[in-house]
Amino acid sequence: QVQFVESGGGSVQPGGSLGLSCAASGSLFRLRRIAWYRQAPGNQREWVGGISSDGVTNYANSVKGRFSISRDNAKRTVYLQMDSLKSEDTAVYYCNTEGRPGDWGQGTQVTVSS
Repeated sequence: QVQFVESGGGSVQPGGSLGLSCAASGSLFRLRRIAWYRQAPGNQREWVGGISSDGVTNYANSVKGRFSISRDNAKRTVYLQMDSLKSEDTAVYYCNTEGRPGDWGQGTQVTVSS
């Protein structure tokens, strides 16, 4: 089972940028499809986007064109670059295997406000 530690969150103004990292441990990381999720207070956890083992990405419509996911299998790390941030992007961001989620990490808080 793959386990994850998210980092890189913080506070940013609308229109700003932020990059998140997801450090993974466990077996067969290179073969897993990894997704980013987010959860705002009072809301269910929302799928943000994912990346396949060979680097093919897809995104929720709400973030398409603004967010970009990449991975470095040698470093066992997945990244989420967020540009043109909006207040509605405010949430705790998590990463996990897609389809067969493992244990959830603590997430990292992203706050977008002026």
